[in-house]
Amino acid sequence: MSDRKPAPEAHRSPRASALAALLLCASTVAAQAQGASSAPAAALPKSIGAVSPTESSAVAGGQQQLYNSSGSNGAQVTQDSFKGSLVTGTSTGTTIDLTLEDAIQRGLRQNLGLILQTSAQKNANGQRLEQLQALLPTVTAQASIEVEQINLAAFGLKFPGLNPIVGPFQVVDFRAYLTQNLINVASLENFIAAKHNFQSAKLTAEDARDMVVLTVGNAYLLCIADSARIEAVNAELATSKISLDQATAAHEAGTSPRLDVLRAQVDYQNEQQTLISTNNQLAKDKLALARAIGMPLDQDFRLTDTAPYTALDNLDPAVTFAQALKTRKDLAAADETLKSAKASKTAAFASQLPVVSFAGDFGDQGTTPGHSHSTYTATGQVSAPILQIAKTRGQEQVAGAQYEQAKARLSDQIQQVNADVRDSIFDVQAAAKLVEATHSNVELATEALSEAQQRFRAGVSDNLPVSQAQSQTEQANDQYISALYQHNVAKLSLARALGVAQTNYKDYLGGK
Repeated sequence: MSDRKPAPEAHRSPRASALAALLLCASTVAAQAQGASSAPAAALPKSIGAVSPTESSAVAGGQQQLYNSSGSNGAQVTQDSFKGSLVTGTSTGTTIDLTLEDAIQRGLRQNLGLILQTSAQKNANGQRLEQLQALLPTVTAQASIEVEQINLAAFGLKFPGLNPIVGPFQVVDFRAYLTQNLINVASLENFIAAKHNFQSAKLTAEDARDMVVLTVGNAYLLCIADSARIEAVNAELATSKISLDQATAAHEAGTSPRLDVLRAQVDYQNEQQTLISTNNQLAKDKLALARAIGMPLDQDFRLTDTAPYTALDNLDPAVTFAQALKTRKDLAAADETLKSAKASKTAAFASQLPVVSFAGDFGDQGTTPGHSHSTYTATGQVSAPILQIAKTRGQEQVAGAQYEQAKARLSDQIQQVNADVRDSIFDVQAAAKLVEATHSNVELATEALSEAQQRFRAGVSDNLPVSQAQSQTEQANDQYISALYQHNVAKLSLARALGVAQTNYKDYLGGK
């Protein structure tokens, strides 16, 4: 993530408790070491997430941006849907390289949330076609053969000398039927509503692609932070081993008490425990990344990209919000939903208007196909409801309520986008300052550790300052890694808030 040496997580409560158990005489100092080592999480500003990356959500990072699916498209797509995927293929049995670009492209093909939303788009298109049929001619065909025998007496037809039984006789009929609504305002408005709903589903599916980029990008950055922690733990483990060897040699030479050896050994063993925990966390976060991109869970992969710190300057909230109004696909989808609700409201009113339609049939009828003649009927019809006041009034009220709800949701969603943009800008700016501050802390803590090691090596003091300096260095490095992670996720969230995550995520992660 950076040219600086990263560090593992700064939770060091086990060190303090071990010192307290082994060294009753040094309980006060151990308590101080414990208090210092447990501080980093609380030291992070809450505005950008006062937790380490391993405790962060695998979807939204520093800020929880909920995914809203607009339109009655029949889909049950939630934010959690983007954590899953459809797995294709099998493990290669080897370790493959995975770039951020590769991960995002896999997610755009296999992510469950996007697949569900694409399916919802098809569902909305099907509903649109169903409503369109009410405006198009409908033609059906029918072929029948009937054999009949009629009793005229049953109909009151009795004539002297006439046999009342007629038949049996055969009727063959081949016929086509045509129906067409010539004027039907309600059907027209229902089709317009379905068309807007389809556009809403289509825009929502496009918005879902930004959500995939945010989800996969966050998961990838999380794995990068874990990898940085592992590198840091290995480096700190080597440093602890050097301190342990120095303490052991000094004790054997009679210049250092056994207490220094015990303290150094506790530090070394705690580094070993941290290495186990950090490796385990990386493995779990890689599983979460694989789940989001449709990769087999038994496929081993290596992250090849890093996320260096690059500042993102000149962020004007008003200008950025104005840009979001033009580019956010979910806002456009909500606007289409409002148009759909308005058309449905008009359709409810139009249900009481007259409908002009035409129906006709043409066919060939006779006793056999060779002894038949063409026949046809043509009917023009005007129909209108006379007395269904309650039904019409109820439909209008239902459609009106849905329109008001859609209007209110759009208004609120605009403000939510404004809040998302401003929250992201605050997070980017705060994280940038935090990166600078923690970077300085790393330099100071590293210098303090070097000074404490030199003093112990020279016999000026015991190794308690070394142990404390190591804890402070680990804390500073952990905060630095967390700040880098949060800064990159905040920039990715800003791209999502602007609706350009899919197209411009590289610009935001790399800075402008």
